[in-house]
Amino acid sequence: MKNLFQIIAVALLLTACGNKLPSTFSDSKSLPQIYPDYTGVTIPVNMAPLTFEMEKPAEEMAASFTFGSQQIVCSGTKIQPDAGDWRELAEAARGKAVKVEVYARNQGRWTRYKPFDIIVSPDSIDPYISYRLIAPSYVTYEDLTISQRCLEDYEESVVYDNMLCTEGPAGQCINCHNYQQYNPDRMQFHARENLGGTVIAYDGKVRKINMKNDNLLSAGVYPAWHPWLKLIVYSTDKTQQTFHTVNPNKIEVYDTKSDLIAFDVEKNEVTNIENDPNELEVFPFWAPDGKTLYYCSAHFEYQDTIDPGVEFMQRAEQVKYNLYKKSFNPETLQFGPREIVFDASAMDKSATFPRISPDGRYLMFTLAEYGVFHIWHHDADLWLMDLNTGEARAMAELNSPDTESYHSWSSNGRWVVFSSRRYDGNFTRPFFAHVDISGKCTKPFELPCADPDYHRQFLRSYNIPEFMKGPVTIPPHEFAGVLKSNGDPVTYVPQLRK
Repeated sequence: MKNLFQIIAVALLLTACGNKLPSTFSDSKSLPQIYPDYTGVTIPVNMAPLTFEMEKPAEEMAASFTFGSQQIVCSGTKIQPDAGDWRELAEAARGKAVKVEVYARNQGRWTRYKPFDIIVSPDSIDPYISYRLIAPSYVTYEDLTISQRCLEDYEESVVYDNMLCTEGPAGQCINCHNYQQYNPDRMQFHARENLGGTVIAYDGKVRKINMKNDNLLSAGVYPAWHPWLKLIVYSTDKTQQTFHTVNPNKIEVYDTKSDLIAFDVEKNEVTNIENDPNELEVFPFWAPDGKTLYYCSAHFEYQDTIDPGVEFMQRAEQVKYNLYKKSFNPETLQFGPREIVFDASAMDKSATFPRISPDGRYLMFTLAEYGVFHIWHHDADLWLMDLNTGEARAMAELNSPDTESYHSWSSNGRWVVFSSRRYDGNFTRPFFAHVDISGKCTKPFELPCADPDYHRQFLRSYNIPEFMKGPVTIPPHEFAGVLKSNGDPVTYVPQLRK
């Protein structure tokens, strides 16, 4: 009876796809050149189906996905497995490998390529990510959204559309969405220029905060929610950008000044926690125990001989950021002195964007030759530090010859998502990789789409991919209505208080 049931199950899967494999073909000893490249990758058990096509278009394709007695067969110009069949196969192969065989027909003749495996990890992934979609151009910043995508299927929706509050020349720019412990009901994002302010959603209540204050360098920019307190640490930044005509990095975005502040969400109180005029503090991030704040800082002293903005632009390649930390007492809300964590300047490098794994063991960051906005630097790579040993290494298994940046850990610490320009050097797209307990990552794979050619046709960059335990359910027009209000003012205090 068991064998009969397995035969019926295979028949059902094959019938569901309604496709057959070619019976006459020649064998190739090479792996198929497919896009996206999913050969030998490890995926979460709950990931949406992997779709792909030949890198060089074929007249027709066919592919089989096999585990034990279960098999999915697909054919056409693109390989697009049925979602229901994929879920059944992935669940059956949990912790093991699915064998994939790809066939391609060119000039009327079929070729069967060397088979490869897709490993199905038993470690699930958070069901959602969100990101900012923006054109990588220098003409407009208005046509952008914060969007969210379900990783278990291909559904994407808009969290907030920048154009909802843009009126003619009064443009707006939204950025820096962030969540408290992956919770979509506790989020924040910024709007700049027209109707600017910080939007904070907390358990159903949505407010706009006007954080501008004479005691602060600027309103909050790059955020970091405390793991459980109603407290957000921001960097405040005087940001500029320049455009290159020869340099392959195209744009240089930099802070001429930056500090760290802490904002009490409940009391609407704000205070400075790092504001040395010769230090450029940025990109805060909390350790999961809530007792340590990590951030970046570069030492920079103006010579006062020319305009500060011009001087900084001329000396931009001298700016090297190191990684620091400060202790924090959740009972008293007091911060300790800073301590250096990674001295990138000693390597003549610059380290930014620290992110701590949920178990507190690993610190992932971006390393480049100089500067702070590494998403524009083609030499930017991901690095990993073991906080137990202090050892740091380049993540060769994730890095490519082009930009890697903007990384986030999944809530179970077994997956990372990061932005990469590895395919064309112009557009950042999300890539995922499994991380084992020793900090070793598997081969990264691109965000699957219903149409495998989607990203090559989609002229947008994915910025700041963040994992979420579910979708944001507040409608975009509700956020817009809040942004059109005046916003709640903040009170400056010398130090935070309980």
